[in-house]
Amino acid sequence: MEHSEVAFAKINLALHVRRRRIDGYHDIETLFAFAQDGDILDARLSDGLTLEIVGPFGSGLEADETNLVLQTAAVLKSHFGETQGAAIRLNKQLPIASGIGGGSADAAATARLLNRLWGMGASEQELADILAPLGADIPACVFSRSSFGSGTGTALAFMDDSSITARHLLLVNPLESVSTAAIFKAWGGLDGGAIGHGDIWEAAVAGRNDLTPMASEICHTIADILKVLSLAHPALSRMSGSGATCFALFEDAASLETARAALNPHWWTMATMLR
Repeated sequence: MEHSEVAFAKINLALHVRRRRIDGYHDIETLFAFAQDGDILDARLSDGLTLEIVGPFGSGLEADETNLVLQTAAVLKSHFGETQGAAIRLNKQLPIASGIGGGSADAAATARLLNRLWGMGASEQELADILAPLGADIPACVFSRSSFGSGTGTALAFMDDSSITARHLLLVNPLESVSTAAIFKAWGGLDGGAIGHGDIWEAAVAGRNDLTPMASEICHTIADILKVLSLAHPALSRMSGSGATCFALFEDAASLETARAALNPHWWTMATMLR
């Protein structure tokens, strides 16, 4: 019997970089939100652990032990002493290294998928704790719920998201990859202040993404995307994560499609909604 799981695309409604740590990482504050769509994973029981990668962005990934999907499976198998294997298929719908949690979301979806397939009965919190060493965004992606993230992004506080759910979401990527490490390294060290407390929507609108200037210097198209999106007067538009994907939120599907029609046809887009 085959099981399926969606690796929900992550967006950072706001991302404030607060300080550079002595370990080389950065303390951040961020508002995580998730789309209803993303990559798709399927799995069935098997003797060993195997991975097949398909989909429009599958050719850029290796189906070996360097892939977070197989790393996640191996970690869970070891942690729980699982004797069963799994044949996993990843349908890669999202661009690679694009600031919307692709690899982290795939790892998180793999954990949820194998938890069901192998009947492990682990809680989402347990899965998040086990997988946190593999990537800072993975815990948030395991839950795929609107949350406030702090520290390196792994300390989570879930938020009332009634003011943002079911908003129409447009994702735009220029199909240019950017280096997260390079962008964080270029951060100037100025703390622009904390994310506001209270309603998640009000905090998002009042917030910012501190990585946008550095990402735009490395990938000039980001500024072009944000400019075109702003002309459509969305409720909110911003870069997600370290880029290069940008997003815009609209009140209705018609407004989203009008904005989408004005974009460069060579850019990748996805029309979806917030969970």
